[in-house]
Amino acid sequence: MTIASTDRRGRSRARGAGVIRTDRLLLRLARASDVPAIIDYYRSNRRHLAPWEPVRPESFFTEDHWRRQVRGNAREFRQGRSMRLFMFDGKRVIGTVSFTNITRGALQGCTLGYSLDSREQGRGYMTESLRGAIRYAFRMLKLHRIMANYMPGNRRSARVLRRLGFRVEGRARQYLLIAGRWEDHVLTSLVNPGRALRASSSRPRVRSSRGR
Repeated sequence: MTIASTDRRGRSRARGAGVIRTDRLLLRLARASDVPAIIDYYRSNRRHLAPWEPVRPESFFTEDHWRRQVRGNAREFRQGRSMRLFMFDGKRVIGTVSFTNITRGALQGCTLGYSLDSREQGRGYMTESLRGAIRYAFRMLKLHRIMANYMPGNRRSARVLRRLGFRVEGRARQYLLIAGRWEDHVLTSLVNPGRALRASSSRPRVRSSRGR
């Protein structure tokens, strides 16, 4: 995995930041040269992803849109607002892992989203990629809490999150507009164990004054 540093606001300071290598895959921010591969991924998986995503306009599948999106993704990463990664098997895009809505201050958290090529299901790629990306988010972005939400009928997503240690915290009614309908979502989160331990150990001890 590529090691990179961040400033106090979580903004990237390393040239190779946002690049993660797992045993079989490469995860990184997209470049302009990746646009054709990104479009091919979304076009090939349009029917597969449709039940789990917002309705996509035709412009979503165009080169103009993705050239703008790639520039915007890089800008948001530099600003510490998001980290939107693509999963590469060679030069082919086979999935996405995104950490968005990064919030500092008292929360130090974000929202996790992901998708995988229909042809690559069942090979462990999603678990492998998320494990590496989450480790990066905790260690390098210094996040404390990652939230991931899924529709109750998405059993595959539920299994992946459970395998990674996410805990169910509740259910939100009509949470997101997916495929043209407001859908309930199961709310889960994963807390950075290292930061939680450090926070608890740094709390000042209160001494009792009784008996003095």
